[in-house]
Amino acid sequence: MPTYEYECETCGWTFEKMQPITAEPLRKCPKCKGRIHRVISGGGGFIMKGGSTHEGEACSLQRTGRTCCGRSEPCGEPSCGNGE
Repeated sequence: MPTYEYECETCGWTFEKMQPITAEPLRKCPKCKGRIHRVISGGGGFIMKGGSTHEGEACSLQRTGRTCCGRSEPCGEPSCGNGE
């Protein structure tokens, strides 16, 4: 269900409301009962999560749960190939 952003033309309050796509837009501000309108925003899009599909482009910790050099934190370096 999408989240819509609204702004009151009277008091300037902005808020978000989850509504079905088929729902009519809200008309009155919940705070002051003034007129509101939907705000056009960039939206969330979608974010792809997961490891790199290209070998050697990121620290292996993100891909395998451990670094190639044995560190317990990301080193920020491409995979050196040791221990994999």
